[in-house]
Amino acid sequence: MHIREETPADVDAIHALTQAAFAPMDFSDKTEGAALKALRARGELTISLVAEEAGALIGHVAFSPVAIDGVHDGWYGLGPISVRPGRQRNGVGKALIARGLGMLRDLGATGCALIGNPRIYSRAGFVSDGRLSYRELPSEYVQRIVFRGPPPSGTLRFASGLEDDALPTG
Repeated sequence: MHIREETPADVDAIHALTQAAFAPMDFSDKTEGAALKALRARGELTISLVAEEAGALIGHVAFSPVAIDGVHDGWYGLGPISVRPGRQRNGVGKALIARGLGMLRDLGATGCALIGNPRIYSRAGFVSDGRLSYRELPSEYVQRIVFRGPPPSGTLRFASGLEDDALPTG
């Protein structure tokens, strides 16, 4: 498996991969592909990595700016992350996350936040201490990893390309 930054030639394959990865997920609202397009269109896709094997994309992860209580302050959000069905639970996502977090550290980021299953993301160092909130979600799903400075506290807001009011309808 080879991990690299996305290129313009990858965009359609990333969209198809994302749709396929989230299609069977009950929690998905099926807007993940549209969210990625919106992030690109708004210039908010800070890091976009693909995992490929034998010339085929098997995984993708995106990182974009987030605000906590309305202030960006060097924080980024992880997501969406997609792994091709049949390749899930084989370390592809873990490798993409590790590479992306390393790149964020190299950029001088303060930290990274996400919404997700704590049993999965705690293995990558993410924690939930109840200090971050996102909409009406239970606090254990709102997680963060701090690279420098104190742990944040407040309301998390993702890049406009990931917020519901920014996504195309229909």
